[in-house]
Amino acid sequence: MAILREPKLHYGKLKLFIKGEWIESESETRQVVNPATTQSIADVPFSSELEVDRAVQAAKEAFKKWRTVPPTERVKFLLRLRTLIETNAEELARIMVQNHGRTISESRSEVARSLENIESACAVAYTLAKGENMQNVSPGIDQILIREPLGVFGIVTPFNIPMHGWSSYVPYALALGCTLVLKPSEITPIVTNRLFELMQEAGLQPGVANLIHGGAETVEALANNSAIEGIGFIGSTKTGRILYKLCGETGKRASINAGAKNHIVLMPDVDIEKIAPTLSSSFFGFSGQRCLAGSNLLIVGRSDRSYLDKFVSASKMKLGYGLDESTQMGPVSTQSSKERILGYIEQGVAEGANLIVDGRKTNVTENFNGYFVGPSIFTDALPDMRIAREEIFGPVASVIMCNSLDDAIEIINTKTNYGNAASIFTANGKSAREFAEAVNVGNVGVNIGIPQPMAYFPIGGRRESFFGMAHSRVDTVRFFTEHKMLVSRW
Repeated sequence: MAILREPKLHYGKLKLFIKGEWIESESETRQVVNPATTQSIADVPFSSELEVDRAVQAAKEAFKKWRTVPPTERVKFLLRLRTLIETNAEELARIMVQNHGRTISESRSEVARSLENIESACAVAYTLAKGENMQNVSPGIDQILIREPLGVFGIVTPFNIPMHGWSSYVPYALALGCTLVLKPSEITPIVTNRLFELMQEAGLQPGVANLIHGGAETVEALANNSAIEGIGFIGSTKTGRILYKLCGETGKRASINAGAKNHIVLMPDVDIEKIAPTLSSSFFGFSGQRCLAGSNLLIVGRSDRSYLDKFVSASKMKLGYGLDESTQMGPVSTQSSKERILGYIEQGVAEGANLIVDGRKTNVTENFNGYFVGPSIFTDALPDMRIAREEIFGPVASVIMCNSLDDAIEIINTKTNYGNAASIFTANGKSAREFAEAVNVGNVGVNIGIPQPMAYFPIGGRRESFFGMAHSRVDTVRFFTEHKMLVSRW
């Protein structure tokens, strides 16, 4: 087994980054664990309310100058940062494997997606942020729409995509002239510290971007701070709903990208042998820990179930440490995640679903003792079962038989409260078009297992998968800026 060298075995106590300086937190710390080995690899502080306010006040002071910096200069900073990230891409990827648990190829893909977001943010600075102008809207009267940066924002990134979550907000905020305070997940904070080191190396002005650490109380302190204009969040629906309510009570903008229960529909004209690897990647890639992962497989118009053998075969993946290039699937990120997923598997069995692939029985290479859960596949699942309705966020697939495409669409639209993603596999254009128009979700795939938009499009999300006034990425031009109308007569 060829394991890539880890950047470090232990990162020590992580520091805060406030007003351009690395600061030792005086708050309590908790261990950060490598989920493949269960070994401690860092200690993360839980920032106090005083430390949060210190970071916010630094961003507030920096905003006065940063908002006046020409877009060309902001873009030059982002391009320098992009070069540094690209130069250090392999190190960043390995840190994510070490801290999150995914495979090295999945981590390299996340770095690449993050670079695309930086490029997109540079484009936004020169295009969508320009505003609008019209002369003679009435005789002798001109009208201009000006987009102005709003102020200081709080950004909260998730454990499963720590770098992509960072890139979905931070480059756009900086490109548009806003300042920020970022709190990464306490589960996977290490790569964010490294990103801030690279931001500092790229010439980040003091106070423009600040880094704090912590959990729910830290987020609450950030959201309650009167100097914060809005909160950008990626995470669970439970936390997102609480945060959205808090933003409403305190008069803040919200961009809350929340949970999911995604469906993939297979029509009768699909060759299962050809798409089985795609299905396996959708359901079991990232160990099922991504918001666009497949969860329910809806089979339309088939009675013979032997074709599922191809899906079962594709689910036989090599579990192991993600720094081994041959590993196909790593562990889930925490012991509590593993216990929750195993609980759902037991729940599915108790509800009467047929467990044809049991992820509780794992065969991990090299005897790693981490939080491993193998792929699980249920057949004979029903739409009202908990395994079919609730977000599991793990490598569990529930197969549901449907009589028609209308039945499948009905399940997608009514049997869960989520509206993040749904995909259809078909050779029939009419079916694809009908599906795309009818499903009440924000991201639709046609012959695509993970309907992930490119960085220069906003991510979708509806119902309890999104709360707020603007989605992440390019849509944040409406989040980070406010328009001012200038009407003049000369």
